[in-house]
Amino acid sequence: MMRTKHTKAGVCMLEQQRKLKDKLERGECVIGTHTFTGVPMLTEAMALCGFDAVWIDMEHTVIDKAAVINNLIACNEAGAAAVVRIAWNDPVLAKPILDMGADAIIFPYIRTADDARLAAAACTYPPQGVRGYGPQRANLYGLGDQLEYVRRDYRAALRFIQLEHIDALECLDEILDVEGIDGFIFGPNDLAGSMGLIGQPRHERALEATRRATEKLRKAGRPFGASVGYDEETLTWWRAEGATLLFAGYDTGYVMEGARNTLAGMRRIAEGESK
Repeated sequence: MMRTKHTKAGVCMLEQQRKLKDKLERGECVIGTHTFTGVPMLTEAMALCGFDAVWIDMEHTVIDKAAVINNLIACNEAGAAAVVRIAWNDPVLAKPILDMGADAIIFPYIRTADDARLAAAACTYPPQGVRGYGPQRANLYGLGDQLEYVRRDYRAALRFIQLEHIDALECLDEILDVEGIDGFIFGPNDLAGSMGLIGQPRHERALEATRRATEKLRKAGRPFGASVGYDEETLTWWRAEGATLLFAGYDTGYVMEGARNTLAGMRRIAEGESK
């Protein structure tokens, strides 16, 4: 916990981060969903439904830094951890997200141990890493103790890397030796694509390669999971493999499903076919 006379604010901002970390340490399943629009009200609404975490995606969306901080605040107020995937494994992209106080950061498309080391270094201050100093919301806009922050508090932000290329699975032993990584998230679609199986994430060759990797992760005692579309069979498969980080569904999908159901019902009513 942040040591500051403004303890109420500090506890509030760190609460979701602590809950996320505690769940992973206990081996419990973290249930998350995605925002692809970055509309804070939709993020807040999803968080209020009871999700443990909301994945704020900057890689495949128009979400920018200004939208991210508003989504962080929405998650915090509604009781969900804010997990931000940056667009690429780049310290320049990671720095402002960390300074905003994201509960966790995701580095996409990790292929080698060097990639993993770069991600870890982006989150760590010198001399161990390359992160520049300048936390804003992450240190309560300057109300937190600066030395406590750089010595200890900043490390509470969880660092996840994505395994979404066959190269990463083939050098997973080396990646597991990299310090400073808190969890591993598979990207089944890109993984399948890297094997010449684009659009076939459930192909047996892709699943077998994934099984070998999940076995190593389980034996190493490292938290792992996946980001997938909502499908009970797929999610059940991942849970059976030992995944404890499960992200599925997304804001626009929920809107589309609700809108289509409402439209279908209204058409039945308009045509005199209501139940």
